[in-house]
Amino acid sequence: QVQLVESGGGLVQAGGSLRLSCAPSERTFSLNIMGWFRQTPGKERDFVAGINWGGSRTNYADSVKGRFTISRDNAKSTVYLQMNSLKPEDTARYYCAAYHSMTGQLGTKVELYDYWGQGTQVTVSS
Repeated sequence: QVQLVESGGGLVQAGGSLRLSCAPSERTFSLNIMGWFRQTPGKERDFVAGINWGGSRTNYADSVKGRFTISRDNAKSTVYLQMNSLKPEDTARYYCAAYHSMTGQLGTKVELYDYWGQGTQVTVSS
């Protein structure tokens, strides 16, 4: 069973930047769609960004467009989430997720994703 491991969370002031990383516990070519979600206590897990295998297609939640960038380095089997201009409302636990799509669809729904990391906390102070 492939596991995803996130890193890079922490505490940052509003306007600052963080970069999250996610790598699978073993190299796999089947998980062609990878994404980031976030969740705050008592709320549903929300889609943040997604990317296809080659990195040629990405999609983002409206709330992070222009501030966050998702990318991947397949040589390192790692996906990144660069977060700039952070706001207090970005405070959440961020989760890396992955699934295999036959069509290359960049899914935004939690139920599409088969593999999840444990999450990494991002806290943005005002």
